[in-house]
Amino acid sequence: MLKDDQIVWAIKEMEKEIGPVAPSLDSRTPFQYLVSVILSAQATDVSVNKVTPILFGRYPEPKDLMNANLEDVEAIIKSVGLFHNKAKNIIKTAKIVHEELDDVVPTTRTGIMALPGAGRKTANVVLSDVFDQPTFAVDTHVSAISKRMHFIDQKATPIQVEKKIVSVMEPEELHRAHHTMIEYGRKYSMKLAPEQEVNPLIQECDRLNEQNYLLDNK
Repeated sequence: MLKDDQIVWAIKEMEKEIGPVAPSLDSRTPFQYLVSVILSAQATDVSVNKVTPILFGRYPEPKDLMNANLEDVEAIIKSVGLFHNKAKNIIKTAKIVHEELDDVVPTTRTGIMALPGAGRKTANVVLSDVFDQPTFAVDTHVSAISKRMHFIDQKATPIQVEKKIVSVMEPEELHRAHHTMIEYGRKYSMKLAPEQEVNPLIQECDRLNEQNYLLDNK
């Protein structure tokens, strides 16, 4: 495994290459962003951004969406995976946000995770992107990079990956690190075997991992 300072170095190297980053989901309000993140589960942000202009054009506020016809919502978001469950969840979430929360999206992880369709990753994304809180969401790209670059064990769970990154980065660095790793994961494959690897940063992480193993097992 890489040492903590080596992990920070690797993430900083990614940031140098990727440059400025920003959330890739389109929305106008915290509620719309929450809905977009729920829809993005096991789907690409591009696919979500194709349907949300129509969805929010018809149902811009929680009250509008809670009263929507389920089949109408399903038809709008059908191109996004798992649309049956997602349609039910966003309508239920809209009802809770409107009737129980006075149209205000929760600003705590537990509050967001209590909403239908919103897990820990959704909560961390919303808290970081919308409310500037020092949370770190782990998606498939972040997990794959963390394992391929030897930040953490191959069998690590998403929450273990999250805790590792949070433990080595400064709180104010987490937002950029998250979006940088997503973009880096989109740009490069994390599935090449070490002997086939051509990415210099990944090659260096392989070298550091081997060096650390030899030092730790003298």
